[in-house]
Amino acid sequence: MKHSLPFSTEPTRWEAVDQRSPQADGFFVYGVATTGIYCRPACPSRRPKRENVQFFETWQAAEQAGFRPCKRCTPQSPDEANESVKMIMHACQIIEEAEQTPTLQQLADAVGLSQYHFHRLFKRIVGITPKQYAAEKRLDRVRTQLQQGSTVTDAIYNAGFESSSRFYETATSSLGMKPKEYRSGGQGVSIRYAIVQSYLGWVLVAATDRGICSIDFGDAPKALRARLQTSFPQAELQTDDPDFQKLVNKVLGFVEKPEQGLGLPLDIQGTAFQRRVWTALQNIPPGATASYGDIATQIGNPKAARAVAQACGSNNIAIAIPCHRVVRSDGGLGGYRWGVERKRAILERESDTV
Repeated sequence: MKHSLPFSTEPTRWEAVDQRSPQADGFFVYGVATTGIYCRPACPSRRPKRENVQFFETWQAAEQAGFRPCKRCTPQSPDEANESVKMIMHACQIIEEAEQTPTLQQLADAVGLSQYHFHRLFKRIVGITPKQYAAEKRLDRVRTQLQQGSTVTDAIYNAGFESSSRFYETATSSLGMKPKEYRSGGQGVSIRYAIVQSYLGWVLVAATDRGICSIDFGDAPKALRARLQTSFPQAELQTDDPDFQKLVNKVLGFVEKPEQGLGLPLDIQGTAFQRRVWTALQNIPPGATASYGDIATQIGNPKAARAVAQACGSNNIAIAIPCHRVVRSDGGLGGYRWGVERKRAILERESDTV
């Protein structure tokens, strides 16, 4: 999953509205169908029902849709937060459109800030540094070109890498497999998998030669297999492997008793920021929890709590990368890719067994 600006999806936007998050101001506004009014995410007015809410990138878009501004939060009025977001979004656009990665000085000059102030502001709003953002966007271009059939060499140079060696230094960890394998949607890659029952419902366990690439929960085996096929459309999916069943049994034992540890390699696909988050999650012991802000602080980005939440939502390997142990700062469970009820059940079991 590509790294994007915070609050770029409806779930993260609704969570911001529900929590009246001031950090979300400047990223979007929301309109309420029953009142015809649009507001800032942190508006102190009574919370609307989710089904009545519509999100807009700008206040101008909300007014074009027929909504009028709230008199309490004055969402159409400029403020420092809005201007900061606009500057950083402009810098992101420059990075994305540049053939060669702009220098920090060039980006700072483009938005009229000092290097130091720009670097701090970019990291606070986006969650990663300009250099990391540029690297991820280059990898995004490589991914796109590989999926469209470009040769690996063409994809590397068209994405702005100065040499193939610079690309191959991080390609495998970023793409989750070798570039030629990624290009073909996993063609030539053998993925063994099995779908079995657990106390959390159906669970799919899948692994490449490098390690476990998916632990996925669902309500029906057919949907679980379809999700695996979508992730690796050209891979050779293998089931009914007696040797693989031993690994599955070990994973099931781990799901039942996380305190015993897994002890198996993982084939992790993700951006640099996501991998930093996932590494931090693996340091949370069973029976303990941490807030999104705690994790953001641990990885050196204390203002990136929302980006941490997005990284948790991008995790494909349940339990082994324990995103279920991350909760809201007020103690609420927060979201969970596999459903809040599963999250609650896992945490209750872990607290009972430690």
